[in-house]
Amino acid sequence: MDLTMDIAQMSVGMHQAQAQQSVGIAVAKLAMDSGKEALDLIEETTASLDPNLGNSVDMYA
Repeated sequence: MDLTMDIAQMSVGMHQAQAQQSVGIAVAKLAMDSGKEALDLIEETTASLDPNLGNSVDMYA
């Protein structure tokens, strides 16, 4: 009887660890996706600027 309970407890523990790992992977994927979206947004906003802006300075003495 004791062996049966140990196997059941081990099975529950393994399933909990697997669920935690799956959640961790899902959170990491979300973080990667949101980081990629942020980089894409930054690239889009900087690409729309005038490429000649800030390349020269007009100085009068």
